[in-house]
Amino acid sequence: MKKFYLLLLLAIISLNEINAQKIEIPIDTAVTSQHSVNINGKSIDYTAETGMMPLWNEDREPIASLFYTYYTKNGVKNNENRPLVISFNGGPGSASVWMHIAYTGPRVLKIDDEGFPVQPYGIKENPHSILDVADIVYVNPVNTGYSRPIPDAEGKVDRKKFFGVQADIEYLAEWLNTFVTRKNRWLSPKYLIGESYGTTRVSGLALELQNSQWMYLNGVILVSPTEIGLDREGPVEIANRLPYFAAAAWYHKVLPAELQSKDLDELLPEVENYAINELLPVLVKGGFNDSAEKEKVAEKMAYYSGIKKEVILQNNLEVPFRYFWKDLLREKEGYTVGRLDSRYRGLDAREAGDNPDYNSELTSWLHSFTPAINYYLREELNFKTDLKYFMFGPVHPWDRSGNNTGENLRQAMAQNPNLDVMIQSGYFDGATTYFNAKYSMWQLDPSGKMKDRLSFKGYRSGHMMYLRSEDLEKANDDVREFIQNSLPGEDPAKY
Repeated sequence: MKKFYLLLLLAIISLNEINAQKIEIPIDTAVTSQHSVNINGKSIDYTAETGMMPLWNEDREPIASLFYTYYTKNGVKNNENRPLVISFNGGPGSASVWMHIAYTGPRVLKIDDEGFPVQPYGIKENPHSILDVADIVYVNPVNTGYSRPIPDAEGKVDRKKFFGVQADIEYLAEWLNTFVTRKNRWLSPKYLIGESYGTTRVSGLALELQNSQWMYLNGVILVSPTEIGLDREGPVEIANRLPYFAAAAWYHKVLPAELQSKDLDELLPEVENYAINELLPVLVKGGFNDSAEKEKVAEKMAYYSGIKKEVILQNNLEVPFRYFWKDLLREKEGYTVGRLDSRYRGLDAREAGDNPDYNSELTSWLHSFTPAINYYLREELNFKTDLKYFMFGPVHPWDRSGNNTGENLRQAMAQNPNLDVMIQSGYFDGATTYFNAKYSMWQLDPSGKMKDRLSFKGYRSGHMMYLRSEDLEKANDDVREFIQNSLPGEDPAKY
């Protein structure tokens, strides 16, 4: 009998241990806290709400729980005229951490003025946050941050509902309807801001929100945009690389003296003009260029890029990005340069080779962001969970078919005369280059009838331009001005 009770006790203990180890996914919960921040010399009191909100299927059953952080300025009697900015990062698979604690939010990373990590890691006030002019919600799509799918009764998850261009847009639009309804923001002017793949997301959402949720926007901000489904393969894509090559080479001081002495604002228009008007026609002719013409073009490309003419010829005028990142400083210093921000240098095992060993900028950023966001959410915003915070979550394979998001954005603008678009790009971004961003803007509206509603802003930094202190201020001021200039007036929305 004693042996029986002993076995029973051990079984109960084992069962309790198993249950204790199971991490529950919060489906519908929120924590609020009170804070203040000094923005542009004025003290702003605000409420931070962070939590999980469900996404339902057609049977009104929860199929996912999305993690969000929502900042609202205190003392606003009604929010009918108070803008709401809805913020997404990219990846796909990236949490909404980067712009949250480094760009528009009321708290930012402790980093140096150029964006490099310093210890002890931490968070400080953001004196440039846009919270003075708009409330902000940072949304984490499924399997990013703390957001998770909810398995069905059989413990399965239908990945097709979440992990693809169209699926992502459709379910996020449904979730935003719930959020806007719960927070009573239907009358507020609304803005979407997306970074990197987040620009694909918000470009598609602009039309999806209008056509499926009947939610109309005042603005869309594309930060370091992807191609958003706009075609640029072949000669155009190759020619579009050169202005970025020139910018990165200028930053590292490897251009000829007469170019190096020019300011970036003087140099880049010169390179852009060459790329469009002289390089592109040669690339179009491909292998049917005569050797003298090819030599002439390779020499000019070398002049603007810091890459040897012989290398350019060996690559048939098409120098791969990865080779550029490996080769630019090979003979000068032996370092590589970063992909997302070519101001960052990396150190490979060998100077020889065609590709860098790693992305120097990303490893630097993860130094700062990972400890900061985990500390901030738990200790300052008081959101406690044993779920792992996914900086980059498991969302692959990602269905990229049917990406018409650029056309979706154009159609949303055409249907909604109140919708304006601003693009922000860093000159030293080698992943989503600034000149490709300009090209997207030019191609977004072939008619030219909406070009006064499209604007471009460039910065002397990389993919996350706001990590550089000077650009943190400038980029936020540009967002602030964009919001204020696109607020609805008394004129009706018509052509």
